[in-house]
Amino acid sequence: MSFLNNKYARVLTAALLLEIFAFYGVAMRSDIPLAVTPLSAFPADIGGWRLVQDQPMDPEILAALKADDTLTRVYANPAQTEIASLTIAFFKSQRQGASPHSPKNCLPGAGWEPLESRRIAVNVPSREAPIVINKYVVAHGDQKSVTLYWYQSRDRVVASELGARFWSVADSIRYHRSDSALVKIVVPVRNNDAVQATQTAVDFTQTIYPALSVQLPL
Repeated sequence: MSFLNNKYARVLTAALLLEIFAFYGVAMRSDIPLAVTPLSAFPADIGGWRLVQDQPMDPEILAALKADDTLTRVYANPAQTEIASLTIAFFKSQRQGASPHSPKNCLPGAGWEPLESRRIAVNVPSREAPIVINKYVVAHGDQKSVTLYWYQSRDRVVASELGARFWSVADSIRYHRSDSALVKIVVPVRNNDAVQATQTAVDFTQTIYPALSVQLPL
């Protein structure tokens, strides 16, 4: 009983149970066909933010990610004073290892040192309640950046990777579908002002969210 009273033991037990449900709920069922618009159709000019660079994803990252569609772009704000990098990885089905993974798993391996990790609430158009997403500040030498990211499926936004997998299983059981997307926004920190970089990332999130909700299948 003392084992079950341990917080980490409960988390581990929940993760194991989730894996079991995932096997029977996702691997054993067929996802419904989805009419998915290619991510390349995402607006290049949105709310004054304009596309300045379309960046193909590295083939090695693509192979490891196993996403069905990806988008990596750099946008500039209306005043052309700030930029924001947008990455979307869409998965039609989460089978055979194809599922969104936290950016926290790859940034340290690329030499980025974590400085701050927490969740923030962001008010976005068309939703009564704010969305809760992850904020991750990292540094690489003299460079710093603010990353906002979340998992989105159907009309749901989830910050937790474990929570996203839970809802994927639940949707698979209820709707025979397990599609999901990882959305990541990165803004470089200028003049060591992480507060301003965070605000820029939040502004960009609020700008693209309506279009993102249309882009991803409901």
